[in-house]
Amino acid sequence: LAEKLSLEDLGNGVYVHHGVHEDIAEGYHADICNISFIVGSKGIAVIDTGGSLKVGQALHDAIRSISTLPILYVINTHVHPDHIFGNAAFTQDKPTFIGHAKLPDAMERRRETYFRINQEWLGEAFAGSEMIKPSVLVKDSLKLDLGDRTLVLTAYPTAHTNTDLTVFDEKSSTLWTGDLLFVERTPSIDGDIKGWLSVINELKMHEAQNAIPGHSDSLQNANWKGQLNNEERYLWTLLNDVRASIKKGEPMEKAMDSAAASEQSYWKLFNVVNRRNVNTIYPALEWE
Repeated sequence: LAEKLSLEDLGNGVYVHHGVHEDIAEGYHADICNISFIVGSKGIAVIDTGGSLKVGQALHDAIRSISTLPILYVINTHVHPDHIFGNAAFTQDKPTFIGHAKLPDAMERRRETYFRINQEWLGEAFAGSEMIKPSVLVKDSLKLDLGDRTLVLTAYPTAHTNTDLTVFDEKSSTLWTGDLLFVERTPSIDGDIKGWLSVINELKMHEAQNAIPGHSDSLQNANWKGQLNNEERYLWTLLNDVRASIKKGEPMEKAMDSAAASEQSYWKLFNVVNRRNVNTIYPALEWE
């Protein structure tokens, strides 16, 4: 991790730091997802904070190099460790921490595992990282006023995870999708594949011109809907292939090697993530 965080200035008070494409277990540096902030006339909202206190602090420094306005909100798009462990860098600002209604419970259930594995992956670089739960919970939707700009937060039923939340900034017509939209990087399922496919249909109707996915580049001028189509194609292919395997009575191991093979050339980290996905959905689909 560079000591100074690189920032993309999208204009209109929107800033994004793009994480790198590493798989969590291999060569992970806690800086793999997009972490962002939005500057209004009254204050700042932070969207996702990175995978460690250290990354969160680098984000905090980057914000302070742009603006001295108060940091009013820290929003987590879902429970995954690469998005939440930088929260602790913001406690001194006393912002309101916000997340999906199911986020505090999901954090609690995963606490022990997340601390153990991140300690293994990051060692010393994980020092001081804490799990800061949201105090304001979004069940359906919530509007935040940053001063001359409104953010609309929307909570979804189980899809990528059971804690997915999007943030829409009306002023710049930008939607932060969290990991409901994967670009380049193989979509990873930690929730419900059928639920995710139905959320994708909902997102396709969204008015946003621009999108910031959970990973990869910012997407301008509505081309993000095309990326949603790619993700949808992968998920349907995976779902149909796994269903076919189950119907043929193939064991899960075999499905892990063959399901969605036609998608391999389109996605990064395909082999490791796709196998994990089959492992996640196969047992659930056996009971359909």
